Amino acid sequence: MNFEQAINLIEEELKAVEAEMAKNLFSEIVMIPTVSHYLISGGGKRFRPVLLLFCAHLCGYQGPRSVPLASTVEFIHTATLLHDDVVDRAFVRRGMASANSVWGDGASVLVGDFLFTKSFSMIVQDGNLHILEVISGATTRMAEGEVMQLVKMGNPKMTEEDYYYVVINKTAVLISAACQIGGVLGRASQEEEKALADFGLNLGIAFQLMDDTLDYVSEEETLGKAIGKDLNEGKITLPLIYTLQTCGRADQDRLAQIIKDPNRRPEDLGYAMKVVQDRGGIEYTVQRAQEFVDKAKSSLSLFPSSKEKEALLAISDYTVRRKW
Repeated sequence: MNFEQAINLIEEELKAVEAEMAKNLFSEIVMIPTVSHYLISGGGKRFRPVLLLFCAHLCGYQGPRSVPLASTVEFIHTATLLHDDVVDRAFVRRGMASANSVWGDGASVLVGDFLFTKSFSMIVQDGNLHILEVISGATTRMAEGEVMQLVKMGNPKMTEEDYYYVVINKTAVLISAACQIGGVLGRASQEEEKALADFGLNLGIAFQLMDDTLDYVSEEETLGKAIGKDLNEGKITLPLIYTLQTCGRADQDRLAQIIKDPNRRPEDLGYAMKVVQDRGGIEYTVQRAQEFVDKAKSSLSLFPSSKEKEALLAISDYTVRRKW
């Protein structure tokens, strides 16, 4: 089974997720659905809803609660994108003008707040306290990851340990929560629930590692954002961390200067990207991503063979091959 075949298995449920999100974006304040629809309808991988649905099915759940909960997780993710673009001063998102560049920072922050609060309202309606605990724990850690990233912005001495703290808390914990919620819906055992949470965490780390790799090698039209965007914003990701550890002193000094300079020129970014590629930063990061994918897949060994398990394995493999 490949990635496309896996997604086809839940095509109708994903349509239901889109409908559920649209239904819950209603507000008398016109700006709220306008900004929300703009970002949500702009595409996106729906990676987290996909994993929640498959993990629920893997554990035998076929009921109506998975679609609203999958929508909730995507709302939280969308809220973080709205806030991220304000913090990062980003003007492109998914190949379109970012919401903050169209409506302003205030609108983006406040609509992001609406999506956060709406998501928790939907979880309360579901009525499962354990699911509420999983999501509230994840969102708290996400905020910590965001602050850590801000603290380390423009710091050429950022370590791999610092980097993984940001990746785990900013990105991977929500993916882990989505998988764990699928297990809760399917009344998985404590061991199975933990296995799904571990699966999601390791897959989430690999997902972000590949995102950070694509920032150095992809095409802007494919990636949906400016290439070199992370470095231009002062974000230090694994390809650059590895390069700083392995390149010569002259390159180290110039890279450090570029990282710390808020007025980076295009030729500076071009130089940094070339050094990262020449010094093996891309290969190292992809290798690490594959290791995390292998860890994720090993967590599924607890579950018997099924089309859902096969789909999750296919999605895992695609994570390190994707171009988006």
